[in-house]
Amino acid sequence: MPLSVRILPLRTLFAWMSFACLLLGCAAACAAPVAAHRPGEIAIERGRIDGPDGPVDYEIGTLYVRENRARADSRLIGVGFARIKAPHATGAPPVFWLPGGPGLSVLGSFGDNSQSARSRLRSWLNFAEVGDLVIVEQRGYTARGERLTAAYPASPLDRPAAVDDDVRAMRELARAAVAANPDKDLSGYTIGDFAADVDELRQALGYERISLFGGSFGSQWSLAVMRLYPQRVARAVLSGVEPLDNGYDLPSHVFAALQRIGFEADRDRALAPYLPPGGLMGAVRALHERFAAGPVRVRVRDAHGRQREVALGAGDLQLALLSHTDEAAQWPAFILSLYHRRYQAWAREVAEQRAAGEIKLIGPLADSSLGVSAAREYRLRSDPALDWLGAWNFASNIASAPDWPTPDMGDGFRLPRRSDIPVLFVHGDWDVSTPVENTRELLPYFPNGRAIVVRRGGHDGAFYLLRDAPEAKQAVYEFLRSGRDDGLPVEVDAALPKFDAPDFPAPAR
Repeated sequence: MPLSVRILPLRTLFAWMSFACLLLGCAAACAAPVAAHRPGEIAIERGRIDGPDGPVDYEIGTLYVRENRARADSRLIGVGFARIKAPHATGAPPVFWLPGGPGLSVLGSFGDNSQSARSRLRSWLNFAEVGDLVIVEQRGYTARGERLTAAYPASPLDRPAAVDDDVRAMRELARAAVAANPDKDLSGYTIGDFAADVDELRQALGYERISLFGGSFGSQWSLAVMRLYPQRVARAVLSGVEPLDNGYDLPSHVFAALQRIGFEADRDRALAPYLPPGGLMGAVRALHERFAAGPVRVRVRDAHGRQREVALGAGDLQLALLSHTDEAAQWPAFILSLYHRRYQAWAREVAEQRAAGEIKLIGPLADSSLGVSAAREYRLRSDPALDWLGAWNFASNIASAPDWPTPDMGDGFRLPRRSDIPVLFVHGDWDVSTPVENTRELLPYFPNGRAIVVRRGGHDGAFYLLRDAPEAKQAVYEFLRSGRDDGLPVEVDAALPKFDAPDFPAPAR
């Protein structure tokens, strides 16, 4: 979708800063200016939350770092973190919990009463049996520093989505973002700087070695820390694994995850009356042929009640095949609705997606610094499933990389190589965001590594993937505490979900 950039009005920025103070219950977010601090310095406040066994103390703070470590005169920026100390010494290295995204800000959970925040806090408190837990946010998108964003305008509804339009839009966005931020050094937001922030915080908190816990981009971030600071990492648990050269997924690996979902859906009695010959993937094939012949136009009402016509083409279908996959139980009903020409709900979703929005700049900045090897790019552009899913996953990022100021870190950084660090990989085989093949390709480079494949598991964190396997979860805690891996399974079966049925009567046979 076409994109452009604008600067947030100062009144919006000041309002957010005031809200951050109230949300986090801390003074430092609105107190001394960053310039008053030194690189590597931390500022900490203390708070208390209710735990399952009584009040739990925590620390929430800011690490001050150079925006561009290559320049001695670079300005300082803040990186937020929190620490929950173990109530009793365990002798284990602290666990550094690295969120995904890029751009997942999590420190607000300490002042949030929502169900998702409470669930996250409960999961953090469970690390007490391992040792200290340190949560680290990401430079450029943190509650204790800056949130670098850019706005983009609405895309037209009267023509189908096209990869070439997406490429042009991303290149325009990159150039506009640089021009709109002359007071910032955007070249400092590399994956290497993300990793250096972790090591700098380790030193500031006085830890000799640490363990890492991360999912999705958090796993890629963890792999960068292990690549640059291997002597400081005791062990790691990674889920939804994204290797350093796999920022862009192979379409065939993603398509294979869809096929695994389809295999189970074809055996669901509630879905059976809706299935065409060839089952769910037969429906995908029929849709592919239908939209290859030409777009369809659907009239919908927008949020203001106005009638709008949305053009849906082959590119929109490629994008749609990966929608509704966060909860795999919903995906078959969505595909079958399209197969039976029920386009209204889909058209409304597309209209919302083409509306104006906001992008977090650290995403393309970090991706451009990671880049992609020539061999990996060749596999992407010649992948046999490219016709099904398109080049949406990589075309605009690769094309716009020269327009973003973050330097490419090179093959010496991103290509896998042997590491003796003990790593546990936990990966679901229904994961369409970071396919399970990522783990299978990376595991041979970790002779002390282990993998747990969760059948029917999606793109979730390690402990959520293992929610139905309490013994496996306890073995993961033991691995983090002591390094022992004798209780770890090789494979876990997640429960078969109850698939949603389409919201219309099954057609007559």
